[in-house]
Formats: sequence, structure tokens, C-alpha cells
Amino acid sequence: MKFKYRRYYLYYLGRCVAFLFYILPMRVSLRIAALCGRMAFLLLGKYRQITIDNLKMAFGGEKSDAEIRKIALAVFEHLGKTAAELINFPKINESNIDRFVHIRNLEIIDAALAAGKGVITLTAHLGNWELLALTLRLKGYSGVAIGRKIYFEKYDKYLNSLRRIHDVNVLDRDQSPRAFLKILRANRILGILADQDVDSVEGVFVNFFGQPAYTPVGPVALAKASGAALIPAFLVRQGRRHEFFIEKPIELVDTADRQADMVTNTQKWSDVVESYVRRYPDQWVWLHRRWKTKPSKETM
Repeated sequence: MKFKYRRYYLYYLGRCVAFLFYILPMRVSLRIAALCGRMAFLLLGKYRQITIDNLKMAFGGEKSDAEIRKIALAVFEHLGKTAAELINFPKINESNIDRFVHIRNLEIIDAALAAGKGVITLTAHLGNWELLALTLRLKGYSGVAIGRKIYFEKYDKYLNSLRRIHDVNVLDRDQSPRAFLKILRANRILGILADQDVDSVEGVFVNFFGQPAYTPVGPVALAKASGAALIPAFLVRQGRRHEFFIEKPIELVDTADRQADMVTNTQKWSDVVESYVRRYPDQWVWLHRRWKTKPSKETM
């Protein structure tokens, strides 16, 4: 019961802090948010250690302990800034979005939509993924993202209220695949973040930073079922602005061996995700236990 009440206390405290971030100029909010991230790095020992352990698993042979700790601190600072930007979504609109985001290769999405089978934008918990969805919506593209509900309903409602200010909508990942296919058959965009270890969904083990990582097959399965283009896209922070990178569609292998195809095609897009995480290691959520699920003897 005490834990339940604590959630409410933290929620209302968070809303008060969010209000302060909103009334302040954006650049001031970002500086304070970065400071809050540094404080979180010092105070949240469990997540600090998870972050450092994951970074060592990925870069242990390439970076020193000091470099890894520096990246880990920057991860917390970045997440603080990302939260501050999310709170300030009401300030972003069609007239000023280009001040915040520079888009590269938008014609790739246009060409894919011209085929009439929809587009799956596959991104990661890298940079500001929420701003990625907002940018596409403000540029006139219709679609939804697949996500999961936050464990505490008030947090979930607040997050979705920020998204829906500009008509960014999220479908729960536990819905029937038919709901996702319906979006694609209407020639809309379906956004998927598939870079985490979620053992409750169908997945395969692929190589990620030299380690076997359990990875959802949903993006590939939906692309094959619908004919939609599977397009990796990432929005990353560069100074005071963001760069929105759009990659060419993944060329899917299609043979008689479904399981082998799932592994091959999932590995293809996972390699793209890894390449961006390597370029921007301070902007990925290393707090998540990416290699939690271990392969059984049968899958090795």
C-alpha cells in the first residue's frame, strides 16, 4: 500500500517539475534537465551499474573504463534532455519544426508510400524517438506507432496526452496483428521500436555487438505479410538541433525456410540499429538489459 501511495506522490511531484520545465525557455530547460540526468546517474546506482555493464559488454575491448563511465553519464544527461523536450511538445508546430529537426532523405518514405502498401518505420530507443514520430506527423504523414502501456496509468495518460497534442497515436503492442496490418493496408506509416529484449513476444537471436540478443520478429513478419517497405529511421541529437536520418528499405530475403528468413532479415535491420548506436552511444538506452534472455542449447 505504501508503494502504491508513493507512486502518486512521485507522479504529482513529476507534474510540478514538468510544469517548471514547460514555462522556462527550451534551452534553459535542457540545461537543467541535463543536470537532473547527472544527479540521477549519481543517485540511481542500480541503473548506473546496468548501463556501465552493458557498455562494457559492447565496447569492453574498444574503450577504457574511464571512457565507458563518461558515456554512461552522458546517457543519463541525454535522457533528461529528451524528457524535457517531450514536456515541451506543445511548443513545437508546423511553423517551427524545421528549427528543431533537419530531415535527410524524406523522399525514401515518399517513394515507398507511392507503392501503396504502407511503410514500417523501424527505429530504436535512440536519440529522441518521440520527436521522430512528432516530426513525421507535423510534416503531414499519417500513421501510428506501436508501444506498450506504462505500468502506472496516470503516467501513461500524461505521456499519451503529450503525444496527442499533434495527433500522434500509439497502438498497444499486445493488440492483434490485424490492427497493425490495417494501418499498412490503408497506406499509412506504422512506427516500431524493436531494439529491446522482450521475451513475451516472438523473437529470434541475432548478433548485436558481438553477443546473441533476443530480438522481435514482428517488423519482418508485418513487412512480409503486407508488402510494406521496412525503413530504418533515427532522430539523433546534434548540438541544439536534431538530425533525422532515413535509410533505404531493408531488402528482405524470401525463401522456403521461414525461420531462417526471419533470422537473416532481423539480422539485417539489427545491423543498421547497431551502426547508429555505435555512432551515438551516448544516446541509446543502455539502462535496459538488452542481453537478458539467453539462447537455449537448441537455438545455439
